Amino acid sequence: MEPVLSVEDLSVRISGLHILQGVSFTVAPTGVTVLLGRNGVGKTTTLRAILGLTPPAGEVRGTIRMGAQSLLSQPTHRLVRGGLGYVPEDRDVFAGLTVAENLRLAERRGTSPAYDKVFALFPELDRRGRQRAGSLSGGQQQMLAIGRVLLNDNRLLLVDEPTKGLAPKVVTEVAEVLERVAESVPVLLVEQNLAVVRRLARDAVVLAAGKVAWTGDAHELLLETALTKSLLGVGSAEVKH
Repeated sequence: MEPVLSVEDLSVRISGLHILQGVSFTVAPTGVTVLLGRNGVGKTTTLRAILGLTPPAGEVRGTIRMGAQSLLSQPTHRLVRGGLGYVPEDRDVFAGLTVAENLRLAERRGTSPAYDKVFALFPELDRRGRQRAGSLSGGQQQMLAIGRVLLNDNRLLLVDEPTKGLAPKVVTEVAEVLERVAESVPVLLVEQNLAVVRRLARDAVVLAAGKVAWTGDAHELLLETALTKSLLGVGSAEVKH
């Protein structure tokens, strides 16, 4: 099967720093592909480059394609309308608006938002529609961030550290939702929790020092203790089954 996303020789410079240096990988048209690496190696920079969110002073070179469509130089709003969904790190909900208002803002013009699907996955969002998003817990805000994206049809979801800073029970809930979502839309996931990676990911791409250090089957990677220790700073023995 043809990949849903192809990244070739991607290089990104921001404020004089060469953050990505010739990164190449593909994302399968089904399931979850996880982007791994120690802190600061360029995982979020990669997602933001795909979505056209590199700072204006930054320099991006290479090729990024979703199917036959070239993504570089396309404005972000056009990419989103074309089916590229993004759940950012730290959630970025509109704290002063209600849950319902946050969801309404995510509706794409000319489409029918899938509120039934979102509320089936996150019934709490329906119950808390009038509550200000800033007063939600971290887990509830993450549900809102994911729910906003799922209102619309997507060809690919980019999800950046969705379990970061969440309580273990909420981590499990978020992982369950992403598992269900990935049954119908491919996901490129940045995630540090290797128990979540083990549960969700089929393919893995590991970045180190701004370059691709490893690609392949995610479960094979997690079984290689020395490899995970050297690339991620954690041994596979520390991964909960």
